[in-house]
Amino acid sequence: MLIERKLEHTFKQALKEYPVVTLFGPRQSGKTTLAKMCCPKFNYVNLEDSEARDLARRDYKAFFSRFQPPVVIDEIQNVPELTSAIQVLVDSDRQSNGRFVLTGSHQTALAAAVDQSLAGRTSVLELLPLSFEEIKGADKLSSDRLMLKGFMPELYASKKDSVNYYRNYLRTYVERDVRRLVNIRDLIVFERFLSLLAGRIGQIVNFASLANETGVSATTISSWVSILEASFIIYRLPPFFANISKRLVKSPKIYFTETGLATYLLGIEDESHLMAHPLRGNIFENMAVMEARKSFSNEGREPRLAFLRTGKGFEIDLVVSKGIKVQPVEIKSAMTFNGDLVRNLETFSKEYPSVVEPTLVYDGDNIPSFGPCSVNVVNIRKWEINR
Repeated sequence: MLIERKLEHTFKQALKEYPVVTLFGPRQSGKTTLAKMCCPKFNYVNLEDSEARDLARRDYKAFFSRFQPPVVIDEIQNVPELTSAIQVLVDSDRQSNGRFVLTGSHQTALAAAVDQSLAGRTSVLELLPLSFEEIKGADKLSSDRLMLKGFMPELYASKKDSVNYYRNYLRTYVERDVRRLVNIRDLIVFERFLSLLAGRIGQIVNFASLANETGVSATTISSWVSILEASFIIYRLPPFFANISKRLVKSPKIYFTETGLATYLLGIEDESHLMAHPLRGNIFENMAVMEARKSFSNEGREPRLAFLRTGKGFEIDLVVSKGIKVQPVEIKSAMTFNGDLVRNLETFSKEYPSVVEPTLVYDGDNIPSFGPCSVNVVNIRKWEINR
């Protein structure tokens, strides 16, 4: 079953405006499917193939003689130096757009190569796992089912078991890709680190604490976190800074790009277990934060998202910047509304002068009415960020 992606329009428009379109995203998020669907007449090569990879490294002229533009080059992070050759080809004919589509699942080396060689020549887009709108019948699935199954396209295009899928995903992609980028001597220790990290969803992670629990240095933990972020396994939500008279927490919070992988790492395999799990609220928050990030990525925009926490514990789960205005968002897994759920939104709105559309995103369907200082109250599946 082919799933229509929200990024398709932005992707096709970029092909008309730039000679190169670079598509970042995690493994299995649908990058290749989208590229082939939008570019059916393009040649195609995957640099996971050792023969094609060796040819690209050894003789780029022979490579492009064999795979002539227009061409989709998959997993180009395996040969990031190929972007220099693409620059030469693009500059030889600056009038032709839509000649190269590059996909990659690692940001570190590829992003640097793209910035250096293809600046001004490429549109850089990001394809994340499915959004609620892209999942047919998402409104009929419980939040627990969505958090447990996750949002990988393959799980909705087929009838694969999600637990087996994420077990294989961890072994096939996460561990293999990470080992390519950093020397991990003991995979058992790394797997323990991943599980501990999943247990800290929506929290400010203390590297020293993680180091003590895993038996490696804080420097190693920092390196592993950076690699996971560069591979789209986790997402670091930055803190929000504003001119308010309170001491603000300055460290980011960590979420998993895919809640299905997080629940697998936590050993949650059944909806009933998730419903009673102490981290259910954190995983629900993770799902909402990633939905917000997808809304930006699907329009080809940089996410303008942050969180606010003061030294005294006052917190706003998500702050969406809209020019000089900000939208505070509280995320609660409760299914029944009560006034306490919006108290922080009301406090923030009084103290910060440029607030617009304070919003509560929760798991219920009863939408209360408010007075003049209204708060939007929406079910998570019906939430849309209006920029």
